[in-house]
Amino acid sequence: MTDSKSIFTTFPQPEELLAWFKEQATNTIPDINGHVHTPHSFSAFLEVEQPFLLAKSEGVSVLGINDFYTTDGYNEFAEMAEKHKIFPLYNIEFMALQNDLQEAGIRVNDPSNPGRTYFSGKGLRQPAKMSAESAQKIKDLQEESNRQTYQMVEKLNAFLAENDIYLQFDAEELQNRLAKNLFRERHIAQAIRIAVFEKEETDLGRAALFNAIFGGKEVKSAIDDVAGLENEIRNNLLKAGGAAFVPEDPKAFLSLEEVQELIIDAGGIPCYPVLLDFGNENYTDYEEDKEKLLAELKSKNVYSIELIPGRNKFHILKDFVKFFNDNGFVITFGSEHNTPKLDPMKLSAGGGIDLDDELKQINYEGTAVIAAHQYLLANGKEGYLKNGIAKTDEKADFIELGKAVIAKFLAL
Repeated sequence: MTDSKSIFTTFPQPEELLAWFKEQATNTIPDINGHVHTPHSFSAFLEVEQPFLLAKSEGVSVLGINDFYTTDGYNEFAEMAEKHKIFPLYNIEFMALQNDLQEAGIRVNDPSNPGRTYFSGKGLRQPAKMSAESAQKIKDLQEESNRQTYQMVEKLNAFLAENDIYLQFDAEELQNRLAKNLFRERHIAQAIRIAVFEKEETDLGRAALFNAIFGGKEVKSAIDDVAGLENEIRNNLLKAGGAAFVPEDPKAFLSLEEVQELIIDAGGIPCYPVLLDFGNENYTDYEEDKEKLLAELKSKNVYSIELIPGRNKFHILKDFVKFFNDNGFVITFGSEHNTPKLDPMKLSAGGGIDLDDELKQINYEGTAVIAAHQYLLANGKEGYLKNGIAKTDEKADFIELGKAVIAKFLAL
């Protein structure tokens, strides 16, 4: 495949595709993971091919790229999808800021930062195509995010020098070695952990150095727990109150309306990522009443949601998903994989509880809508949105077409 063409342009016309699909004797619900990050933002994966290899080994047949602030990984993701016969979804993620909710102290889907709103776009054009204005907004977001991260490295170096801890870091070198265009706080935590392991050869020596870096606080994670150590580094040094913390400038965020406009301009379907319960059955202010959340999302012309089932209790997940499915929403699931922890690719609810067939079917149907949308856009047709509004009354047709698109790709 060339960088300038989508594989969906080689597919038959919708009528022919649907006729072909009706002849296929299969009612199997595929295993789908519609939200993974790649090294183009921050990821558990070392390279774009890794999630495909793992997905193949676990029987997952649909994967969705969902990097922060970038579509840079799309073409390689497309190549890997064809190579491994795993259907690709082309998504993106942003952090928006709803100023009115921030001022009111209302937490949306970030439990620690009122007003901050994670927001995704599903089924963008591939190869990526958007207006010059949208491309510039993404570039500005990347540069502002990187500026903050570079400042964190400066503060970190000053803190280490002041405390006679003989480690120093070069931000540009770290970005070149560990990141792509987007250099994130998690890369700094990764760099610190690697530096400690290189400086000290024993577990005792490493623990002692971590304790010094943490200002005398004892490291809690096992020394071989990479994800745990990097989270401790972030919490002790890089979060609010930490020695290397740098607050985000308001310029680092677009409004939710701007994010939605950008996603639609790039061909995507606006999608709200639901946090749902996060430990002890707690909820954010924005999500605690699903009826209110439904009304709020509809008022913003958002008719798609996604969840990360692994952080939710099964009965809460099931009740919530059924409610939004009954209200005509496109619903998809993923794993994120945006920490160093290499969790399974096959999705399950909190505690490793398997998703039941009803949840898998809902995820399959939501994925099919996105698949049909991608196929139609690639062939110059209108997708699931008309003037930015979801065609909820045509959802069933999109599901059938999308199932055919997925099956055709997997049969190539």
